[in-house]
Amino acid sequence: MSQMIMSRRTMLRGLGTAIALPVLDSMIPTRLLGAEAKAAAKAVAAPRRVAWIYVPNGVDMQNWTPTEVGSAYKLTPILNPLAEFKDRFSVISGLACRKAEPNGDGGGDHGRASASYLTGVQARKTEGANLKCGLSADQAAANKIGHLTRFPSLELGVEEGKQTGRCDNGYSCPIIIRFRGATTLLRW
Repeated sequence: MSQMIMSRRTMLRGLGTAIALPVLDSMIPTRLLGAEAKAAAKAVAAPRRVAWIYVPNGVDMQNWTPTEVGSAYKLTPILNPLAEFKDRFSVISGLACRKAEPNGDGGGDHGRASASYLTGVQARKTEGANLKCGLSADQAAANKIGHLTRFPSLELGVEEGKQTGRCDNGYSCPIIIRFRGATTLLRW
């Protein structure tokens, strides 16, 4: 089986298009019929969309983070292409995820950080199948509002999603994948 590789820029363009799509009839779950479908269509006429983007190698914070506080901030060079949407998003800075730190677990920063990014939970350090982490925020949102769309969640990645093996100093490869629950992996 061949593997398709696409650039991060191409993936992000596609993600932006998916987020900007209007509600189409085909996006309304087929299990909703008749009057119920019409009511659902009205309810999702302007659905809220949620997107999380993980940048494991970081960003140029000096050109990413605005220097001003509040809604009157000046956009930075990196955020400038989003100028027409400035009133529709917030820039939050100064956050830390303490569960991405070793906390006695030793090495494995990358595996641990990607697992705790949306879960807020320190992953169990294991090379086996006995993975344990926590429900990730994207899946919590899918559980709450996913029934309003054809696909409850859409996961995109630009890395290979290894399903087995040791990947990062004692962390099993699947740990980089989001979780539907404490021990249920979301595979992509």
